[in-house]
Amino acid sequence: MLNLNRAQILGNLTRDAEMRFTPNGQPVSSFTVATNRRWKGKDGAAGGEATEYHDIVLWGQQAETLSPMLKKGGPVFVEGRLQTRSWEGQDGVKRFKTEIVAENVIVLGGRGGSAPSTMSDSNPVDTTSESQEPAAKKQSDDEIDIDEIPF
Repeated sequence: MLNLNRAQILGNLTRDAEMRFTPNGQPVSSFTVATNRRWKGKDGAAGGEATEYHDIVLWGQQAETLSPMLKKGGPVFVEGRLQTRSWEGQDGVKRFKTEIVAENVIVLGGRGGSAPSTMSDSNPVDTTSESQEPAAKKQSDDEIDIDEIPF
């Protein structure tokens, strides 16, 4: 039997990413993304709206590189796998939390009109550029290939 554990979300960050390091020095970043759903009533008029909040965890080089770009209100595309953690709280009650462990992250152009920034764990960003041109300038000159957008 085949198994599949994939999550893809496109939404806005509810807060700036929080960067920290594990005791053994592994970088990890966490943030929350809000997604909205709207529907129409039977008569075709606006029926309602619901917002879901998704906790995201980003590890390694991706966490270090992307955390400074993940700012509150900014649009982001996240792809990864669902993972549920459990622990016992100080009050002795067992608690659970389901998160998306990000594998691919695209920081989309936001209010400032900046170009998207992409990073995945299988395709890390090359930090050794042949040109000394600032990254922001290089990014804005690049054309976006519509076939590279994952949605």
